[in-house]
Amino acid sequence: RDDRSFAVKDDIFCLFAGVLENLGSLRQQYGLAKSANEVILVIEAYKALRDRAPYPPSHVVGHLTGNFAFIVYDKSTSTLFVASDRNGKVPLYWGITADGYVAYSDNADLLKGACGKSLASFPQGCFLSTAVGELRCYHNPKNKITAVPANEEEIWGATFKVEGPAAVAATR
Repeated sequence: RDDRSFAVKDDIFCLFAGVLENLGSLRQQYGLAKSANEVILVIEAYKALRDRAPYPPSHVVGHLTGNFAFIVYDKSTSTLFVASDRNGKVPLYWGITADGYVAYSDNADLLKGACGKSLASFPQGCFLSTAVGELRCYHNPKNKITAVPANEEEIWGATFKVEGPAAVAATR
């Protein structure tokens, strides 16, 4: 079974991969029909986030339970919102292309040709919002995330580590 879906609604484009275990309760929370699938739910959750600003993005993603990765592009605000579940069960990769664009895919081989050594796994349990302007852990949004460069012989550009509260306190 291919657990990928794509939808566009109100100039919001979403590619969703995986399964949400709490889809039923989330449909109720957002007032959606029982026929609404994961990709429609993520679009509606994103719209609620956008329209209730300054609503923290970590709050929306933190309510999603399951194995997932998604990419939302809001054409009306030119905002990109990307997230991966905390277990990293659904692969998501990102890298910088030769012409300087950030590319995303669930297929690392697809990105290797375009991104070379800048290719890396998208960090699990994290989200990137161009509206927020940085990569954050949605379970502990105040914790700092650092990139750890990979060894030269590896193709992956970096792995990302979420530092705990003690590490954050030590860097102040």
